Amino acid sequence: MTAELALDLAVPADQLTAALVDIASVSGDEDILMTAIEQAIRLASAGADGLAGLSVMRDGNVVIARTDRGLSERIVLAGHVDTVPIADNLPSRVADGRLYGCGTSDMKSGVALQLRMAHLIATGALRPSRDVTWLFYDCEEIEADRNGLNRIAAHTPELLQGDLAILLEPTNGVVEAGCQGSLRVAVTVPGTRAHSARSWLGVNAIHEAAPVLARLAAYRAESVDVDGLTYREGLNAVFIRGGVAGNVIPDECIVTVNYRFAPDKTLDAAEAHVRGVFEGYDLAILDRAPAARPGLNTAIAAQAVAALGGRVEAKLGWTDVARFSELGIPALNFGPGDPNLAHQAGEYVDLAVLAAAEPALVAFLSG
Repeated sequence: MTAELALDLAVPADQLTAALVDIASVSGDEDILMTAIEQAIRLASAGADGLAGLSVMRDGNVVIARTDRGLSERIVLAGHVDTVPIADNLPSRVADGRLYGCGTSDMKSGVALQLRMAHLIATGALRPSRDVTWLFYDCEEIEADRNGLNRIAAHTPELLQGDLAILLEPTNGVVEAGCQGSLRVAVTVPGTRAHSARSWLGVNAIHEAAPVLARLAAYRAESVDVDGLTYREGLNAVFIRGGVAGNVIPDECIVTVNYRFAPDKTLDAAEAHVRGVFEGYDLAILDRAPAARPGLNTAIAAQAVAALGGRVEAKLGWTDVARFSELGIPALNFGPGDPNLAHQAGEYVDLAVLAAAEPALVAFLSG
């Protein structure tokens, strides 16, 4: 690893975020950044009483570090290091109290906070009242079967065990509990191919898709209350594909639909709901991810909420809190980025929110 890619965890969180952002890590290409993170964690623990006995392991492009002091509770700090494709928004830059760049909000500012906690513990500036696990993983922004956390959860779930997991996903500095589930389906509309000069001999599948789009346009999504938090659902077409050639009546049109559902529904219930909406059509499941309930009914979750500002909202989106929930581990989202800016070319993190998030996290970990 070259010197210019070494990460200095002693610098303030805004500078560390900029350093992380400037190491490009589009999904599937996280190796350089993950190596920098692994080496920084190992260096922080070397000869440091605060991280004495820290275990660090690398599994592909997943890095897991764990303290083991035999304390009664364990906190998991988790974050993905990948980003969506760069949109002419690197290198990072600072303007008007904001740090701009690909991944600043989603979620390298959160990863910077993970690393800052390791540094503060290593130097003795933070003395946590609970054992801590750090989890850095890859491929969160793409299909679920490539997600590094998904792989660890399937093969070595014991590495993820804890009393509470905090995903440093962008929440604009408030606690967002639970998450929506996500279901992607392909609705296939058949037709009959014919020459466009003799279109009456065929059935145009694209035209026949109009009722599918009409059902979507008429659909009224629910707002669902779960444990005192309101989750807004959504059912939307995200792709439409059809056509053979400029002189051919198409014999197939496929409408891809995404259903975001509240955590009162299981995956099977969500699938049954979508099949009911498109009754009469052939429907194939493309991708599905479970929702997670808020998980606020434990003492440690209540302590986290209090230390992190006391404000709780529903997570309108899917995050890996769902994977922890499936393992029976309560999980919350808390990070400095703004979720509404995720994946935008003008993505940024507000430096004031980032600065406030660090002492809040310290307050919780110190107990």
